[in-house]
Amino acid sequence: MLSKEQIAQRIAKEVKNGQYINLGIGIPTLVANYIPDELEVVLQSENGLLGIGPFPTEDKIDPDLINAGKQTITMVKGSVLFNSAESFAMIRGGHVHLTILGAMEVSENGDIANWKIPGKMVKGMGGAMDLVASAENIIVAMQHCSRDGASKLLKECSLPITGIKCVKKIVTDLAVLEVSPKGGFVLKERAPGVSVEEIQGKTEGKLIVEGEIPEMVF
Repeated sequence: MLSKEQIAQRIAKEVKNGQYINLGIGIPTLVANYIPDELEVVLQSENGLLGIGPFPTEDKIDPDLINAGKQTITMVKGSVLFNSAESFAMIRGGHVHLTILGAMEVSENGDIANWKIPGKMVKGMGGAMDLVASAENIIVAMQHCSRDGASKLLKECSLPITGIKCVKKIVTDLAVLEVSPKGGFVLKERAPGVSVEEIQGKTEGKLIVEGEIPEMVF
């Protein structure tokens, strides 16, 4: 199975030159460390920053410079700081090309649940609902199963929904999958050493397997 860093590394291959990208809390924030140097992209944080760089080394940590998940970050040349009203105007205006989010559940129709577990304290929904409603492309980074082994790729989400029919691609510790417009998870790649049968057994939703499925290459 893939580590969180390897999930982020694989997702970085989906990044295209010239994109404006929002990285969600958790695994998505690691993607910034793996974007190829030859690509010119701009990373946006909904707390008011355009131009996020890689995570800082110990000698470059600035406690006043954080992302939406309150992690310390760096800024690249040309970065801009602004208030959250301007940030959400960017998001709601459709100016973010790619959003990479974590999730607790994804349904075979592309619904995502990633903001609340009933009965547990939550600080708020954050910007996720705006992002899934406005971004051109949404990729989810997540674990394929919960800690108790239950699938997180479902026929229908059981947790409160963040967005409906919005997820395009999912990268888990087991596989790369695309959401079919007709419903179902299309298996595109396997983690090294992971079989199609194992992925099938750990996917509750409809899994579509077409031909030979290659292993991921790093």
